[in-house]
Amino acid sequence: MEAPNLLVKIENSIALFTLNRPQQLNALNNQLIYNLNQELEKIKTDKNIKSVIITGSGEKAFVAGADIKEFANFTREEGENLAKDGQKKLFNLIENFPKPVIAAINGFALGGGLELAMACHIRLASNNAKMGLPEVSLGVIPGYGGTQRLAQLVGKGKAMEMITTGRMIDSNQALNYRLVNNVVESGDLISKCEELAHQIAKNSPNAISAAIKSINAGFDSSLNGFEVEINSFGSCFGTEDFIEGTSAFLEKRKPNF
Repeated sequence: MEAPNLLVKIENSIALFTLNRPQQLNALNNQLIYNLNQELEKIKTDKNIKSVIITGSGEKAFVAGADIKEFANFTREEGENLAKDGQKKLFNLIENFPKPVIAAINGFALGGGLELAMACHIRLASNNAKMGLPEVSLGVIPGYGGTQRLAQLVGKGKAMEMITTGRMIDSNQALNYRLVNNVVESGDLISKCEELAHQIAKNSPNAISAAIKSINAGFDSSLNGFEVEINSFGSCFGTEDFIEGTSAFLEKRKPNF
């Protein structure tokens, strides 16, 4: 059932999730993380949904960080559990989700908000977006995968600079850093994300899922990315998608996945 702090719209094979806490600039709290987890798990195996778009309500913010008042008095152990639980329930779930997850960054994406966007597979930003990881100004560091994913996306040096200064960057800088895939006009953000999602939906869902798994493996030190690719490549053979895709190619028609 849809929660007040999370609006879900499913249409044309796309699940659009809108984080809806505008008075708090859509700040992530435990309840919102739980609700996102539940909705993602619900659609994980739904063949009618080909991709997910995540955005924030209003024009000011995608997600302007975590809800600090929830953990301001936490002990060290509570802090570790907060990060561990959040990564498992949401951020790692999104990164390894079998369907493409697109972040539509409208406005501020700070702290946990930028970490949420970085967990997504593709990021589009509005031209008024601002991004940063300001946690060090609170005496803490990013705890939802930010130190790892930012370095993977922008390189070690830029990640060090962004995290240690806590400085925000604008959408053009984010594009230059390769933190986002594209920057669009604010009013076109969702339609551009949907356009991208529809382009993805023309291809094999099974192959896309295998590609996500293989690409992610290259950034996991516990895995051999080449071996994962080989296994994933082999697993595609004999599937209905493979049969349809190769048949359509040989018959010079568009595949129907």
